[in-house]
Amino acid sequence: MSKLKELPFSTLQFYATAPYPCSYVPDRQARSQVAAPGHLINADTYSHLVEQGFRRSGLFTYRPHCDSCQACIPVRVDTAAFTPNRSQRRAWTRHQNLRAFVAELAWSPEHYALYTAYQQSRHPGGGMDEDSRTQYAQFLLTSRVNTRLVEFREPDGRLVMVSIIDVLDQGLSSVYTFYDPEARGSLGTYSILWQIEQCRSLQLPWLYLGYWIEASRKMAYKAAFQPLQRLIDGTWQESA
Repeated sequence: MSKLKELPFSTLQFYATAPYPCSYVPDRQARSQVAAPGHLINADTYSHLVEQGFRRSGLFTYRPHCDSCQACIPVRVDTAAFTPNRSQRRAWTRHQNLRAFVAELAWSPEHYALYTAYQQSRHPGGGMDEDSRTQYAQFLLTSRVNTRLVEFREPDGRLVMVSIIDVLDQGLSSVYTFYDPEARGSLGTYSILWQIEQCRSLQLPWLYLGYWIEASRKMAYKAAFQPLQRLIDGTWQESA
């Protein structure tokens, strides 16, 4: 372990995980750098860590720390300067009937059923066993920071999307969104547009979208939200 020199927290340290298969680039091994101890990472500390390229998965705060790869690039949207493109405007208009509700960050069979449908649509073969329910709760329902669970419902009350969002000092961090895979239109795009509007209403300059990988098709959508800044060598820079 060694101390995190970039931050003014003398007791905060970080360690590197063992290598594990990369989820985004085939045939590569990944490693993460985890900030510790977790109980000292409150909302203010976490805000500074996100500015340094960290993310949160449940109670773990991490950033990529691969031995020979720097493909994962933290990105954030300049919410004041953002202008939607044509397809984004269509997605915004199409889903204007949805109603957003902040719900308790707690177990809900309704939420989990939607999550399972979303995962099975994109990752066929997954099951609904006890392990997957535990992983869901650990991943999305545990937090030591300022987190919101936002439901998006049709006028008849039907749940179609859930977004987990962290509130930071200078922005929002989009943790995870899952939605009805049978729904028409671009719900994923709408969720990001909605979060940008939330940033504007709260006068927060940044929406953090996690990591962008040029070679990953799963990450390609993030580049459509311009102007987008990338964290390169510790400095936030406008994307080309």
